[in-house]
Amino acid sequence: MPNTPVSPDATLPFAGAITDVAGIEVGHFSDTRRPTGCTVVIARDGAVGGVDVRGAAPGTRETDLLEPGNLVQHVHAILLSGGSAWGLAAADGAVRWLEERGVGLDVRYGTLPIVPAAVLFDLPLGDARIRPDAAAGYAACEAASRDAPAEGNVGAGSGALVGKLFGIGHAMKGGIGNASVVVDGITVGALVACNALGDVVDPNTGRIVAGSRRDDGHTLRDARRALLAGESPFFPLAGTNTTLGVIATDARLDKAQAQRLAMAGNAGLARAINPVHTMSDGDVMFALATQRAAPAIDALAMTVLCTAAAEVVARATLRAVQAARSVTVDGWYVPAACDLE
Repeated sequence: MPNTPVSPDATLPFAGAITDVAGIEVGHFSDTRRPTGCTVVIARDGAVGGVDVRGAAPGTRETDLLEPGNLVQHVHAILLSGGSAWGLAAADGAVRWLEERGVGLDVRYGTLPIVPAAVLFDLPLGDARIRPDAAAGYAACEAASRDAPAEGNVGAGSGALVGKLFGIGHAMKGGIGNASVVVDGITVGALVACNALGDVVDPNTGRIVAGSRRDDGHTLRDARRALLAGESPFFPLAGTNTTLGVIATDARLDKAQAQRLAMAGNAGLARAINPVHTMSDGDVMFALATQRAAPAIDALAMTVLCTAAAEVVARATLRAVQAARSVTVDGWYVPAACDLE
């Protein structure tokens, strides 16, 4: 399978990266045959994981084991993929790659990597029979590093679109973005693949950056106001959208705290996407705690950590569309935010 690396977007001011968190690596696979791909977030030494599923049409793998009351305490990677439910096969490649390197849970008869996964729907662009598979997941792991990951039309964001509420012909290009902050010596980073039904909003200004366009193709409709004014939306099939995210921190968290961190991350999505968590989105937010920092987090520190998580998710979501670039597939031109500025 072809894999063409994409450099981070030099036109955007650096906002930190999820790989600023000690113990985290990120790799992308981008398929050159059509806009699709997958992204892996690796924690080789294991990380306490959590998840919060808010979208009504999720496509996931091994999310139940992240519930605080369930047995497995550590995960070794998170796989985000395009290709709708077919794209879950990419996680098999990540499992194989990690197993070959002795990374995983000792189950006596072998070393079993724990790789929860989630998918987004990117089938409208190009030949829908081309979607990430096990080889794609393996290639994403091969490309993984501690470097700041590429953003925009890469990995799980390759075929992402946003603003489809009034028809896919009015949509704009989505993508993948990341950001990080350091608060009281604790690093919190996020990576978001934005393929939302709704508009993407700058949370600091309230300005719509990308989303549903008007019939002229050059101005933004403002989906929220249009809906409230009584305009009739176009209802796509359930699950044909979805925003996926991973929050990582070096804080020492238990599974209940990791779940709470994922929940806070979805609050960040709500700041940057409107409407969000719809019946046609399968939004999923993961959290990873690599346990590299000390001491353990108490209730007050957890409040600060959740505030940071929501912030970096909102920033990463905005960057996903800021770094995106227009595409033309089979004569269909899809503009990006930079084309309307």
